[in-house]
Amino acid sequence: MLTITFNAKPHKIGTWTILQLPKSASAKLPTRGMIMVEGTMNGIRFTAPLEPDGKGGHWLKVNTTMRDTVTVKITPIKEWPEPKVPLDLKKALATTPHAHTVWKDITPSARWDWIRWIRSTKQQETRKRRIEVAISKLKGGDRRPCCFNRNMCTEPDVSNNGKLIEPN
Repeated sequence: MLTITFNAKPHKIGTWTILQLPKSASAKLPTRGMIMVEGTMNGIRFTAPLEPDGKGGHWLKVNTTMRDTVTVKITPIKEWPEPKVPLDLKKALATTPHAHTVWKDITPSARWDWIRWIRSTKQQETRKRRIEVAISKLKGGDRRPCCFNRNMCTEPDVSNNGKLIEPN
C-alpha cells in the first residue's frame, strides 16, 4: 500500500482540535469518503479513520494538546476496526434480535456507515428517528444506510451542511 507523508498544523473548530490533510495528500487516497489508516504522527503510531470534509479532502480528530506542525505518515488499511456503538443504538439493537443478527453479520465498514449516518444530525429527535429507521432497515436485511453520501462530513460539531467548517 501507498504511504503518504505530509506536514500539517492542528486547528480548532469549536472545542475540537483537528488536523486537515493537505489537498495533495487527500488526492492520493483511494476514496473521497471515510477511510481507515494506520501511521505515525511525529513518530507515534496510531490507527484511525480519516473523515471526509465534504469538499474532496479529509481530516482527523487529534489530541487537544497538539499545537505545533506535525509530520504525519499514513497508509490506508483494508481491515476496519470495530466502531464504538453509541448507547442509544446499542439498546435498540439489543431489543430487536433480528436486526442485531444482521448487525453482527455486516462488515465493520458497514457498521461505521450506519453510525455515521445516525450521528450526522444535530437534532435529538432526528437521531431517534434515524435509529428507528436503521433498526427497521436492518430487520429487513439492509446492510448499509440507503442514500448515504459517504463523502460528506458527518460530525455535527465540526460541519455545516455536510462540509467541514473552516478552522479558526
